[in-house]
Amino acid sequence: MQYYFLGDEELVTAFRFIGIDGMAVKDAPDAVAAFNEIKEGNNCQVLILTEETAAWLGELMINWQLSGQYPLLVEIPGISGRLPDRKTLVEAIREAIGIHV
Repeated sequence: MQYYFLGDEELVTAFRFIGIDGMAVKDAPDAVAAFNEIKEGNNCQVLILTEETAAWLGELMINWQLSGQYPLLVEIPGISGRLPDRKTLVEAIREAIGIHV
């Protein structure tokens, strides 16, 4: 399976250490251009991106996820941690099935 990373420069370097190529983005237009390049010409099956990058992509990312095409998109916290308005996967699952602890 082919992985690719899109996010800040520090995490691009970290992912390269484990064998995953990536591209650093600094703002929304940069993120949109990189995302379009990846989905057009890369054999990537899973695109890992930071929450901040995902926020920059906004509706473009949501529409891509709903299309069911590759690459699949996976969000991770950035170098400075989770964004305040984002839920963890566990929180989202608990909310979906109605478990409140």
